[in-house]
Amino acid sequence: MNIYGIIILAALLLDYSLNLIADLLNLRAMQRELPEEFRGVYDPEAYRKSQEYTRVRTRFGILTSTVNLVALLAFWFSGGFNLLDQFVRSGGFGPIVTGLAYIGLLVLLRGLLSLPFRIYTTFVIEQRFGFNKMTPATFFSDLVKGTALGLLLGGPLLAAILFFFQYAGAHAWLYAWIGFTLFILFVQFIAPTWIMPIFNKFTPLGEGELKERILSYARSVDFPVEQIYVIDGSRRSTKANAFFSGFGRHKRIALFDTLMAKQTVPELVAILAHEIGHYKKKHILLGMILSIAHAGLMFFLLSIFLYRPGLYEAFYMEQPSIYAGLVFFSLLFTPVESILSIFLQALSRRNEYEADRFAVETFGQPEAMVSALKKLAVDHLSNLTPHPLHVVLNDSHPPILQRIQAIRQAAQPHRHPGRTAQAQTS
Repeated sequence: MNIYGIIILAALLLDYSLNLIADLLNLRAMQRELPEEFRGVYDPEAYRKSQEYTRVRTRFGILTSTVNLVALLAFWFSGGFNLLDQFVRSGGFGPIVTGLAYIGLLVLLRGLLSLPFRIYTTFVIEQRFGFNKMTPATFFSDLVKGTALGLLLGGPLLAAILFFFQYAGAHAWLYAWIGFTLFILFVQFIAPTWIMPIFNKFTPLGEGELKERILSYARSVDFPVEQIYVIDGSRRSTKANAFFSGFGRHKRIALFDTLMAKQTVPELVAILAHEIGHYKKKHILLGMILSIAHAGLMFFLLSIFLYRPGLYEAFYMEQPSIYAGLVFFSLLFTPVESILSIFLQALSRRNEYEADRFAVETFGQPEAMVSALKKLAVDHLSNLTPHPLHVVLNDSHPPILQRIQAIRQAAQPHRHPGRTAQAQTS
């Protein structure tokens, strides 16, 4: 095994080991005693159920990641990458079509490996804990739609990247980066209107107090809204969510029907104030810029390593190719990706605090935000006491108890007794 193989193998094993340690520490960090903040919100049975949910999901996650790692290493060291390459080359097609077939078959193999785990998660674990509302027909319909969408959107993008690196010479990485950037912007533009409705039904929110309060708040923070929609999230899960999408003056606010069923009007407005906070604080724009910069770094490094013979020798390849190089570089990029992920997760957690603070300062009902978060935590059977290492490696949101503390601290200079009383009694 050469230096490339050693680096990739070490990175895979280190990533697996770190996450395994974080998972085990996370299980040990769970407290049997209900935190004081949640007394009267979580009953003892529900709290016990939340801890069991964390244990089951974590243990199954460890099993899943172990199987994935073992399967990858077995495929690698048995010469599977080379055997698959010889198979697709036997078709006699050009480098672009052959590359699409090679990567497509790898994606298919990975999908087939993950499918039993997805089915078990949905129809056994999520069903056992009362979350799953998805029928087998909906599950496989989503699978077919997702696959078709991936082929329709991802296929041309992959073909373009292969074309650039095959024929564009030294500036291939730059052309690929530009193409990828345009693709991201295109998907962001069409997603609310064309992609999301493929999977969910969007129904305009009817007239009433909730719509009036949302529109009034949106106007107060200069957030023009084209429409407010209700999503039929209950077709798939009891878990709730809310978001907004769109550009310019064509913004859409979306509420899951499961969220509306469990939250009061002030709590719903507080949740949306948080989501709007992400927009007003430019978190979404920053996220897009970081995604584009991340892609630029990846394509630049790819251009450096793509033509190194040692990269192909590490995977026992008889013939180098652009398409195989893309796959092998994605594995070589693992250490960089892991480090970047830690920083991006930390940035995401900071953004959550900032969006919470925006909601407190502009909506003025911090206890509505707190009660909304508590309800979401209980409904999702969230782990209230995650281990710090698990948070650093995996969590895009801060621990719920820390968020509540930060909201109350942010509310101190902005507390309005009348509003707070109203939130507490709503």
